[in-house]
Amino acid sequence: MDAVQAKNDGLGAAMKSIQLLENVRKGTAVHPRAGDTTYPDFFLQRCTQCKRCTEECPFGALDEDEKGTPLPNPNRCRRCGICMGACPERIISFKNYSVQIISAVIKSIGMPEADEEKYRILAFMCENDAYPSLDVVGAKKIQYPANFRIIPVRCLGSVNTSWIADALSAGFDGVMLIGCKHGDDYQCHYIRGSELANIRMENVQEKLKQLVLEPERVEIHELAIDEYEKIPVLFNDFYETIKSVGPNPYKDM
Repeated sequence: MDAVQAKNDGLGAAMKSIQLLENVRKGTAVHPRAGDTTYPDFFLQRCTQCKRCTEECPFGALDEDEKGTPLPNPNRCRRCGICMGACPERIISFKNYSVQIISAVIKSIGMPEADEEKYRILAFMCENDAYPSLDVVGAKKIQYPANFRIIPVRCLGSVNTSWIADALSAGFDGVMLIGCKHGDDYQCHYIRGSELANIRMENVQEKLKQLVLEPERVEIHELAIDEYEKIPVLFNDFYETIKSVGPNPYKDM
């Protein structure tokens, strides 16, 4: 850096420090959900003490008692929703983001009639990299199949497998998940969210077996924010895959 760049960089760091201190004083999140005042709410009456939420939280925001019941530590919480995606009993929710809210969104999306021979595909996209990349695709007027409906999520790790089951039961022909890259040089804003989503795909495959549906109907991908040009390719390829598999039999029900 030259002197001017160094000065501006120092000013930016100072302002970020002020933002951090001010948000800590108000008890709100700083990054990446700046100003978010929501915290996860636990309906502990239905908790089975499976410990998945406490083990999968990347920030250690959930302690547990001797029985394994989660004990929230709000000062560590980053509002990512990974605990919500981990819970098989669906007892964790936020006031403005919950399993029930997203399920209602899924069920409200219009579905073509079976005799229309049109496919409907749902994509869950991380709001930190994948969804902003889609904005770039739109700004650059890059086309992709109109069959897709998009639901942004706080993190791919917050996706509860029940949403995928809801989508397929509602008649969606395919479901795609797109989140941040993970690994040794991870860039996931919530550290392990994207990685956990990939691990949970085993549960998704089990759901597909229960519904007697082809495994090709669900795909998961990683994407950096500067790889926006991959989105139309992923959408087109998945659309061709769904066409080869055929319509979802639940569409008629």
